[in-house]
Amino acid sequence: MKRVVVGLSGGVDSSVTAYLCKEQGYEVIGLFMKNWHDDSVTISDECPWLEDSNDAMLVAEKLGIPFQTVDLSKQYKERIVDYMFAEYEKGRTPNPDVLCNREIKFDVFMDIATSLGADYVATGHYCRKDRVEKDGKTIYRLLAGKDQNKDQSYFLCQVSQQQLEKTLFPVGELQKSEVRQIAKEQDLITADKKDSQGLCFIGKVKLPDFLQQKLQPKKGQVIEIDSSHEVFSNISEAETNSELITQLKRDSKKLNLKPEFGKVLGSHDGAHFFTKGQRKGLAIGGTKKPLFVIDTDVENNILYTGQGKNHPGLHKKGLWVDNSEVHWIRPDLSLSEGETMDVKARIRYRQPLEKAKLYQMANELYVIFEKEQTAISEGQFVAWYNEDELIGSGVIA
Repeated sequence: MKRVVVGLSGGVDSSVTAYLCKEQGYEVIGLFMKNWHDDSVTISDECPWLEDSNDAMLVAEKLGIPFQTVDLSKQYKERIVDYMFAEYEKGRTPNPDVLCNREIKFDVFMDIATSLGADYVATGHYCRKDRVEKDGKTIYRLLAGKDQNKDQSYFLCQVSQQQLEKTLFPVGELQKSEVRQIAKEQDLITADKKDSQGLCFIGKVKLPDFLQQKLQPKKGQVIEIDSSHEVFSNISEAETNSELITQLKRDSKKLNLKPEFGKVLGSHDGAHFFTKGQRKGLAIGGTKKPLFVIDTDVENNILYTGQGKNHPGLHKKGLWVDNSEVHWIRPDLSLSEGETMDVKARIRYRQPLEKAKLYQMANELYVIFEKEQTAISEGQFVAWYNEDELIGSGVIA
């Protein structure tokens, strides 16, 4: 009998995952990951992980499977939290959920599962996998979940072939409503529990509150730049291949904004608390259209803003990824220098897939979308797909 370790988070998806694995004839062990208990960064008066671990334990009891808690808070702090603070201080916008999967669930957690003699780990992610044979080798494919509204493949955009081989996604074939139905039928305590919206496995924490406890506030200027400023003027399309690289750079270039381009509207408490495209939290009124952050200059502590969601400072067609940050889930499909590939891509979770083209250059990979994208943010992940298969990803530079 094959052994499966399920990461029981205290939510409905992982509870049903454990049930389905048991139904499929596996020997199942439930593990709860305790990822955070640092009181120096108080998160809220509630203690969500206690409630969650208790629910996870009750589910394991109900299913008659062994259960234990593992404390991964040290690794979580080093690999996720410290990294996040460092990235925000640099003015980048990291994605903690993608990191948590890469660094914790599919790395540290997988090692623990292996030490418990597991043949597989199973997670409650809404995605699927299958396998194909190619040149005598087995290749695993990461596919979008059947529930289009809940597809979580994006969060797994950094997993490897070795990790996919060892992972099961039992709820990936189901709709969320079916998962809740199964939990009800099996009388699991998590059947009606709301999905957690906080940071990956820290629970109910809201990101700005979390950041404010570690990053020092410092006053700076909020500057508005008018949409008609020449810094936003479009330059014509490339005509020849020698111009291609110039065009790629142009499409994905970060705007070089300067204070003298605009007017001071007010002040803020720290540019590193804001991200591109953000509207809430500026606390400045009196403009015709709502104000959006179009860029942050963390070095000089300046927030650049523009009016309305169609402001040209919010939109561009392209981005680039340094070669060291490019990750192919399908290494057999990776591009050599000078090669291109038509794909569909997204730059954030739940964004509909958009047509794009990859251009592999000597030191970087360009992703150029057919349509302009809103608020492309450095530090976030871009993921590219072939139909419903996620084949690669990278950190936006």
